[in-house]
Amino acid sequence: MISKNLIKYIHSLEAKKNRIKEGLFVAEGVKVVADLMAIMKPKRIVATEVWFDENNIIPSELDAVVTEEELRKVSFLQHPQQVLALFDIPSHEVSPELCAKELCLALDTVQDPGNLGTIIRIADWFGISTIFCSNDTADAFNPKVIQATMGSIARVNIVYTELAELIDRLPKGTPVYGTSLEGENIYAKTLSSSGLIIMGNEGKGISERIMNKVNQKLLIPCYQQQSGIDSLNVAVATAVTCAEFRRQSRMT
Repeated sequence: MISKNLIKYIHSLEAKKNRIKEGLFVAEGVKVVADLMAIMKPKRIVATEVWFDENNIIPSELDAVVTEEELRKVSFLQHPQQVLALFDIPSHEVSPELCAKELCLALDTVQDPGNLGTIIRIADWFGISTIFCSNDTADAFNPKVIQATMGSIARVNIVYTELAELIDRLPKGTPVYGTSLEGENIYAKTLSSSGLIIMGNEGKGISERIMNKVNQKLLIPCYQQQSGIDSLNVAVATAVTCAEFRRQSRMT
């Protein structure tokens, strides 16, 4: 049984200000919740009796055993998947020096939750452990973002920061990559196994302030010049870019 107060409380966490106030985010679905539970303990679980039984979990006094119908009332999904859980929003302290040792991503004002969630999933796939986000990038703990990560949010560190200051603090000689129509063909350029890869806003790309700090501009070439397409979706561009970096690193 789930109370109206609990339903109201969970729904309130859809708003960023309430997530920050409570220090909690909502995760849903068997896989997403399982991946998160592998590294952190949930504060509260709302799930069907079948889910509790299958996972050999005895509900605590804060948890709620619900029917499928009750789960639909509290869920942010059109088709709820047995379980919803609340987790603490993690806080990661990551030094800029990491970029001199391994590949890191930076997002400059990426605003679509679906794109952000997909990029987090892409980073996980290509073994990139940290994403630095500008302060005006979408909130990674928005329920839509969490769902789009398909569990990868559990394995990728998300750090919100002032990107210009971050770049200024990078160790000397650290390559700073950015996609640009004025860049070198990514398939013809030798790429490093470490550095910072910056991806820009869906409509405007990388801001001028940040682009001025990029020392390695990359172009993903278009092979249909008459198609009328002038850019790739930022998540797709991130996947293409990361794939080429990893392809070259395996060849060395």
